[in-house]
Amino acid sequence: MKFSALTIFPEMFDLFWSHGIVRRAIEGNHISASSINIRDFAEGRHKITDDRPFGGGCGMVMKPEPLASAIKAAGNDCPGAKTILMSPQGRAFNQDTAWELAKEEGLILVCGRYEGVDERICDTYIDDEISIGDYVLTGGELAAMIIIDAVTRLIPGVLGGEESAEKDSFSESLLEHGHYTRPREFEGMKVPEVLLSGDHARIEKWRQEESLIRTFLKRKDLLESRPLSKQEKKILESWCHDIERIIKS
Repeated sequence: MKFSALTIFPEMFDLFWSHGIVRRAIEGNHISASSINIRDFAEGRHKITDDRPFGGGCGMVMKPEPLASAIKAAGNDCPGAKTILMSPQGRAFNQDTAWELAKEEGLILVCGRYEGVDERICDTYIDDEISIGDYVLTGGELAAMIIIDAVTRLIPGVLGGEESAEKDSFSESLLEHGHYTRPREFEGMKVPEVLLSGDHARIEKWRQEESLIRTFLKRKDLLESRPLSKQEKKILESWCHDIERIIKS
């Protein structure tokens, strides 16, 4: 997988490439990553990448010529890459989208600035528009980093354990269960006994129930849009019986 981030602030990515999972993925040759300075493709002494919008209005708009040239250069480096614009108007990014993008040969991530990019770029050069949430950022760089991080961890071999990514929160439209480590007791709070039992069947059942409880309490919408397994239905029905008993008592 090859990532190319198109930006007017390539230095923002320098630390990102050199830390954590992304750094290990690069060193392990699971991914390659680079930032392309859009200003390098701008003309004139001042390398201007923005201009006033036609029709008036506040703010500035990213010019089409340097963006088009930068996208072409990134595409020549990875002909099979998908070009994505970071945009609040794009489709919402979630774990399913991350899995989808992880199958691509490469991703060219266009980081907009100012009021946005010239619409003719969207019409001609952009394959997809993605939003990381219903809020506005100063630029697309942070959004691009989030997508790169989320996609990188899904690439085989990056996390080290084959099941690591599959068991993450949202991978099965459920939040993950709680995690505990040493010491066994911290500020009077003890690790759940079942996790110390060595009984893997009991532990797995506990984790499944904890995952369901967390999802129900924090993100009920995930359960409403997800088909339930027989075991999950059994757990939820058991809760219903317990709740009815408590109400009647």
